[in-house]
Amino acid sequence: MPRLILLNKPYGVLPQFTDDQGRPTLADHVPVKGVYAAGRLDRDSEGLLALSDDGALIARIASPRHKLPKTYWVQVEGLPTEEALQRLRDGVTLNDGPTLPAEARMMDEPADLWPRDPPVRYRASIPTRWIALTLREGRNRQVRRMTAAVGFPTLRLIRWSIGDWTLDGLAPGQWREVALEKEKPVSSAGRDRAGSRPPARAAGGPSRRSRR
Repeated sequence: MPRLILLNKPYGVLPQFTDDQGRPTLADHVPVKGVYAAGRLDRDSEGLLALSDDGALIARIASPRHKLPKTYWVQVEGLPTEEALQRLRDGVTLNDGPTLPAEARMMDEPADLWPRDPPVRYRASIPTRWIALTLREGRNRQVRRMTAAVGFPTLRLIRWSIGDWTLDGLAPGQWREVALEKEKPVSSAGRDRAGSRPPARAAGGPSRRSRR
């Protein structure tokens, strides 16, 4: 039976198990051998990262051709207009081509959101807002490039869900193992859960340092 682990990756952690520069990696949080990240979540991004020991499952989660929806909570600089949100929904032309249509809407700041270390820069003269953005592709730093393209740079980026799997019950640095016979990623997920409350504490495996 393939193994699937869901991790709430903290800010500043590389989405890999080793680093020759001594930076924080997945090995500091997931003491499980033989699993690998299904796709990437940049060092300066937070939230849900799936790991597995099954290559086919990793490909299904990570490959854009499967169009598995991934929902992000995005704190942006400025007050996004409806026109900007519609541009995100329609698709934005980036330097590597147009993006697929996305789901984008305003949302309240997530309740009980954990603090980031270091904190997001604060400017008294510039307001910030949160949007929920659901994508079905995964280009390099795509969310950040999309919000910048419509005039609202990303300040903080948290991935809330991958298919039907969410951060619910996971504090930063903590993980849980999914029973695959009971939970599978499906293409209909993302929209209804995008505005749900973030976890206040973990419900799964503990975070602890481990070397691979």
